[in-house]
Amino acid sequence: MRTFHSLTGLLAGLFLIVLSVTGAVLALAPAMDRVSAIIPATGEVSVAELADRVVAHYPQTEQIVRASSGNVIVYYSRDGRAGADLIDPLTGEGIAPYQPSAFFGWIKDLHRAFMLGDPGRALAGTLAVFMLFLCISGVFLLARSTGGWKHLFMPISGSGSKPIHAELARFTVLGLLLSALTGTYMSAQRFGLMPEALDTGPRFPAEVSGGHPAPVGSLDALGRVDLGELRELVFPYPDDPQDVYSLTTDGGSGFVDQATGELLQYQSRSDCSALQHWIIRLHTGEGLWWLGLVLGAAALTVPVLSVTGATIWWQRRRRSGRLPENAEPAQADTIILVGSEGNATWGFARELHSSLNKAGFRVHCSEMNTLAEKYPQASRLFVLTSTYGDGDAPASARRFMAKLVDFRAAKHLRYAVLGFGDRQFPNFCQFALAVDAALAGKGMSRLHAIELIDRCSASQFSEWGNRVGELIGTPLFLDYRALQPATVKLELVERADYGIAVQAPTSIFRFRPTEQGGWLPIFPGRLKKLPPFEAGDLIGVMPPNGQAPRFYSLASSASNGIVEICVRKQAGGLCSGYLHDLKPGDCIHGFIRPNPGFRPAAGSRPVILIGAGAGIGPLTGFIRNNTSCNPMYLYWGGRDSRSDFLYQPELQRYLEDRRLSGLNTAFSRADERAYVQDTLRQDELAVRQMVNTGAQILVCGGRDMAAAVRHVIEDILKPLHIDVETLRGQGRYLEDVY
Repeated sequence: MRTFHSLTGLLAGLFLIVLSVTGAVLALAPAMDRVSAIIPATGEVSVAELADRVVAHYPQTEQIVRASSGNVIVYYSRDGRAGADLIDPLTGEGIAPYQPSAFFGWIKDLHRAFMLGDPGRALAGTLAVFMLFLCISGVFLLARSTGGWKHLFMPISGSGSKPIHAELARFTVLGLLLSALTGTYMSAQRFGLMPEALDTGPRFPAEVSGGHPAPVGSLDALGRVDLGELRELVFPYPDDPQDVYSLTTDGGSGFVDQATGELLQYQSRSDCSALQHWIIRLHTGEGLWWLGLVLGAAALTVPVLSVTGATIWWQRRRRSGRLPENAEPAQADTIILVGSEGNATWGFARELHSSLNKAGFRVHCSEMNTLAEKYPQASRLFVLTSTYGDGDAPASARRFMAKLVDFRAAKHLRYAVLGFGDRQFPNFCQFALAVDAALAGKGMSRLHAIELIDRCSASQFSEWGNRVGELIGTPLFLDYRALQPATVKLELVERADYGIAVQAPTSIFRFRPTEQGGWLPIFPGRLKKLPPFEAGDLIGVMPPNGQAPRFYSLASSASNGIVEICVRKQAGGLCSGYLHDLKPGDCIHGFIRPNPGFRPAAGSRPVILIGAGAGIGPLTGFIRNNTSCNPMYLYWGGRDSRSDFLYQPELQRYLEDRRLSGLNTAFSRADERAYVQDTLRQDELAVRQMVNTGAQILVCGGRDMAAAVRHVIEDILKPLHIDVETLRGQGRYLEDVY
């Protein structure tokens, strides 16, 4: 469905933008006409009274039309010349000459047929069908990504094209769906694919009185019709006593004797005709000016949806585009599934994919989230995955375990799991171990025992490839070379030091890119300006001596004009020690890595920020950027308020200007020893109430702290009959732990 949705949008994108922009312009017409219209109250003016007033000013009136907007137009002859005027229905006087807008006429032709006549109309109809499919498939995809239909309108976390696309889509889809449905219906009628309501109207009366015409204002049949029901009144031909008035109203049409005022023939509008009329009104907004504005606003989101949709497709394409000759799943004899949070694992998958392809295998490589129900031709399954947080699945593998339940493995399919992680963390490659056990639990046989790669070691990966090559009877030469990041030179302009008295030195570093370019000898490549970034994104800092980059959460956004991080000095820590030795004026080299999965959701629902130690950095950045003063509460733990109360002046200022709604702190070396999870227990009623109203929780800090907080939150949520995993699935529980 995602492929269908993407390809349909890409194929029809430019044409849909033309349709939507022209539709939005046309949607203004009903509102503009309504503003200029004089509309009497119901029952104030009858058709007879209107006609009498009009004839007094236009003796040679031929036709009176009431438009859907409420404007009344008179068509008349004067001195042998035809004319049309907008009139005031209360007086019958002319307001201005009536002339349909040439501009709106041109826009309408472009909207209906792209200036191409019937072929253009057929194209517009096809595009309406495409839009209909896009709306339906988009709603299903959105429901799936948000965790089900009941979560469809929950906050969407992250930044970039995906949340923008999703937010716009879910609030405009009803308007777009209505336009697409009505447009499809009208086009189907136009080309005979659906029956068109043909109201031929009543037959001309066989007999009329033929008497002397009475004043139009005295005709009883016209006096019983309110102006609000009128569509059209056609006058009889002058000096022809056998002719009649032709009356069309919302309910039907008929003929009126010009001498007696009797309604001679009348035919009610058929149900099909009424339906067709309403479909036109719902599509154009004619007579429903407020709906026109709503539909126009929805239409204006289509260009944005097209651009963000194309961006999402391109980003996904780039991930798979790094894998040329990627076989279809059903034809592949070898499957590679990748679990990655920051795309590092994809580099290893690409190298394995390339080597197997060169060896003559038909290889399919994709995210673990795309696990199929079966791979009929495959005899080898390789799973390469990292671990996120405290043993959790990375972004591209979060649905893998659920999909594995329905997976039907062929008897000849054997598997090998390769985990990626960092041994300094206690749950090293925990998710990879869980995947290996789950596959074994499905009764599958191992091709090779699970192996765990430490810190993206290229040599370990190569050795693993040699052993796998022996097992499959084909040498595999895996020569993984990480792409070196383009870095920017950053100058330290300010630092604030805390925690020395409690043996936990922690500093806030503020950098600015230097104006001077240059070359970094260890990592060749021209230095570039920093791309846009937000608080919660990561900066990769290059330590000395060519070591791998170390990542720190940013406490600032590009709009703040600084690059700010909060770092605690670790015993034996190469990069943290390097940073703590810096003095103002010293420079480092770094690069930005987006982390869209750790951002507060847009909107006015409360945000609960929880952290300890240096984890306060990105949380403070979120508060700093909360200029709209939405509800935001911080729970934070340190050691001693006199030594390491990080960001204390800033937090006090944010409380005063209401960017921060509430602050709860805990200090483990104070007289009343407490941790951040203790403050949550003390405030559990308020936390529970905020969660019940849709609050989002963001946790940043050490793994042990995050685990303790998770346990407390689980207890707080029990009366609500939900858990942390439910919130996580809704994008309402986010963690950035280290």
